[in-house]
Amino acid sequence: MGDRAQLTRDPVLFQTEGAGGGSSQPAPQKMQFFGRLVNTLTSVTNLFSNPFRVKEVAVADYASSDRVREEGQLVLFQNTPSRTWDCILVNPRHSQNGFRLFQLESEADALVHFQQFSSQLPPFYESSSQVLHLEVLQHLTDLIRNHPSWSVAHLAVELGIRECFHHSRIISCANSTENEEGCTPLHLACRKGDGEILVELVQYCHAQMDVTDNKGETAFHYAVQGDNSQVLQLLGKNASAGLNQVNNQGLTPLHLACQLGKQEMVRVLLLCNARCNIVGPGGYPIHTAMKFSQKGCAEMIISMDSNQIHSKDPRYGASPLHWAKNAEMARMLLRRGCDVDSTSASGNTALHVAVMRGRFDCVMVLLTHGANAGARGENGNTPLHLAMSKDNVEMIKALIVFGAEVDTPNDFGETPALIASKISKQLQDLMHISRARKPAFILNSMRDEKRTHDHLLCLDGGGVKGLVIIQLLIAIEKASGVATKDLFDWVAGTSTGGILALAILHSKSMAYMRGVYFRMKDEVFRGSRPYESGPLEEFLKREFGEHTKMTDVRKPKVMLTGTLSDRQPAELHLFRNYEAPEAAREPRFSSSINLKPPTHPSDQLVWRAARSSGAAPTYFRPNGRFLDGGLLANNPTLDAMTEIHEYNQDLIRKGQANKVKKLSIVVSLGTGRSPQVPVTCVDVFRPSNPWELAKTVFGAKELGKMVVDCCTDPDGRAVDRARAWCEMVGIQYFRLNPQLGTDIMLDEVSDAVLVDALWETEVYIYEHREQFQKLVQLLLAP
Repeated sequence: MGDRAQLTRDPVLFQTEGAGGGSSQPAPQKMQFFGRLVNTLTSVTNLFSNPFRVKEVAVADYASSDRVREEGQLVLFQNTPSRTWDCILVNPRHSQNGFRLFQLESEADALVHFQQFSSQLPPFYESSSQVLHLEVLQHLTDLIRNHPSWSVAHLAVELGIRECFHHSRIISCANSTENEEGCTPLHLACRKGDGEILVELVQYCHAQMDVTDNKGETAFHYAVQGDNSQVLQLLGKNASAGLNQVNNQGLTPLHLACQLGKQEMVRVLLLCNARCNIVGPGGYPIHTAMKFSQKGCAEMIISMDSNQIHSKDPRYGASPLHWAKNAEMARMLLRRGCDVDSTSASGNTALHVAVMRGRFDCVMVLLTHGANAGARGENGNTPLHLAMSKDNVEMIKALIVFGAEVDTPNDFGETPALIASKISKQLQDLMHISRARKPAFILNSMRDEKRTHDHLLCLDGGGVKGLVIIQLLIAIEKASGVATKDLFDWVAGTSTGGILALAILHSKSMAYMRGVYFRMKDEVFRGSRPYESGPLEEFLKREFGEHTKMTDVRKPKVMLTGTLSDRQPAELHLFRNYEAPEAAREPRFSSSINLKPPTHPSDQLVWRAARSSGAAPTYFRPNGRFLDGGLLANNPTLDAMTEIHEYNQDLIRKGQANKVKKLSIVVSLGTGRSPQVPVTCVDVFRPSNPWELAKTVFGAKELGKMVVDCCTDPDGRAVDRARAWCEMVGIQYFRLNPQLGTDIMLDEVSDAVLVDALWETEVYIYEHREQFQKLVQLLLAP
C-alpha cells in the first residue's frame, strides 16, 4: 500500500501538457514516469497474488498436467497452460479433493519448496484431521517456509495441535536443537506459554528441561519471558538443574524475572526452590530487582527470605539499599528493616551512593530515615564532600539541614568548606551559616528539679511547616546540650505544635521527629482535600501508642488546644496531662444547655487529643465534635499563660502556695512567616454585569482568605499582646519565627520546597545567633 500511496502523491502525475497540446516533459522524464508506473502496478498486483496462498482445489483439474514429483500425499504438477508448477496436497480422506500449497513460475524454486514440504508435512496430516483445513494448512506451511531449520517438533509446538505429539516422528525430535537459536521444542512451548503442549512434551515426548540454547538459556528462562506463570509451575514440579542454570550473561531464571519485573514469575520460582544466593552480573537476584527498580520482585524475594535484605553483592559488597535508584525502592527496603548506614566494601553508605548519582529523592528518604549525614566513606569523604564536588546546592542544603558538618576533613585533609571555596561564592556563603552551629552533640536528659522558676514553650500550628519548629528546637538543644523536655516545665501546642508537644512529652528527639514529619507527609497528604483521616490516625497511633493516656507521663505539663464545635459560639478546649484548674472546669455559659462534658485527662487517649487538635477544616474532617485548635488559638501563648495563672491560683486556694512557681521565660516558636502579597479587591457587592460578577467572585475569595488568615494569624497583634503582657509582669519573652521566601501550604509535599524552608530557618538562626545565645543562657540559669 506504500507504493499505492506514492502513486497518488507523485508530482509527475499531475504535470499538464503545455499550450498547443504538446507535452512539456522531456523524453527521459516520460520514460522515468512510465517505469515508475509499471513498478508501482507490479507491486500492487503482488499484494493480491501470494504464490504460497493455500487454496482448495479439485484433483481432477490437474488431469491434463504433468506429474513432476510425488511424495506420499504431495504431488508437484507442471501446469502447461499457465506455465506454473503447482504443489497439491491430496486429501487422504477425500482423494478427489486437495489443497494447492503453492503456485510458482520457477521450476527450481518449486522443487526446493516441494522437497521441504514433503519432508515436514506428513507427520501432521497423518496424526490429525485438524490439519486438513485452509487456515491450519496456511499457518503450517508459513511456519515451514519461515523456519526452515526447525524440526517437526518445533513446528508442532507453534501449530499447537496436541494430537501431533503422539506421532513417532515428532516424538523423536522432542529434544532437537538443530536450528538457528539452538532451542528445543520445550523452549518454544515455554515462551509461547502453552501449558497443554508442555505437558505433552514432558510426559509423552520425554523432553529434557535442562537443555540450553545458544544463549545458554533453559526452558525456565523461556518460561519467565512468557506470560503464563502456570507453565513455570508445571516445569517446577520436576526437579531440574535448569531451575538455577545461569545463561551466557550470568543470569538465572530468577535474575531474569527480576530484571523483567515479573513478580508472579518470581513468586513461582521461589516456591519451586529457586536459589537466591547465585551470583549474577549485578549480584544476587535481589540486587537485580533493585538495579531495575522492580519493587514487586524485590518485595517478593524479601517476603520469602527476609535475610536477603542484608545481602551484600560480591563485586562491591553493597547492600540492596546501595542499589536503590528511586525513593520508592529505598523506602520499601527501609520499612522492611534494612540498615540505613550499611557500608559497602569501599566504606560508602547508601547515602554516599545516592549523592554521587545525584538522586535527590533517594537522599531525602535516607536522611529522613536516620542516615548519618556525616558518615565517612571511601577516602574519608562524607556525603557533603561529594555534594560539594558536584556543586549540587539542593543536595548540599539538605545534608547541612540534616546535620552534615562543613569542617570534617577527608583522608587528604580536605574539608567540604575547602572544596566549596574552590567552586563558587554561593557555596562559601552556605559555609558561613553552617559553621555557626555547634558540632554533633549528646543531650543531657536530666531535669533541673531545683529550678525555682517555670519555663513555658509555645508551639504554633501550621501543618507540615512544623518542620520549622523542629529545626528551631534542634538549634536550642545543640546550643544548650539539654533535651527540650528538660528545658521547659510547660509546653503548649496547637495542631502540628500539639503533636510536637506530645513528642517532647514522650521523649522523642527532634532529629527523629524531623525525619518523621518528612515521612508522614507522604503517608497523610494523598489524594485531594479533605484528606482521609485514616492515615493520619494510624500515624498518631504508631508514634504515641493506641492505648496511651494523656496522664501516663506527667512532666513537663502539656496542653493542646482544640475547638469544641458542638456549641455556638464554639469554645476553646485544652487537652491536658494534668488536672484542669477549677476555673477551666466551670461552664462558661448557661448550665441549662445539655452539653456533653469533655473527657477527663486520665481517660483521654494521646492520639485522639493530637487528632482533635489537628483537625484543620478543609484539610481533615472533624474528630467528633472537635475542630482544629488553630481556629481559636493558632498561637497558644496567651491561652497557655492564662492556664498557668489559673493553675497557680488553684494551688493557692487549696493551701498549696509552696508549690507555685513563678513563670520566668516564655518561648514562642512559629512555623515560618509567609511573605506579604498585595490584594487588589476584597469588595463583595451585587453584580450588574458579567465583568462585575467576576470581580465579586474574586473579591469574595480574597475576603474569605483574609478573614481566615486574620483569625488564625499567629503573628501580628497576637505576638504584640503576648510580649506586652510578659513585659508587664517581668517575664522574659522570646518569639522565634523565620521569614520564608514563599508561601508554603500546610500540606506541602515537595522535599525541595521543605528543605528550602529549613535552610531559611538555618539562615534565621545564624542571623539571630545572639538572641539564641541569650535565650540558652537564661534557660540554663539556676
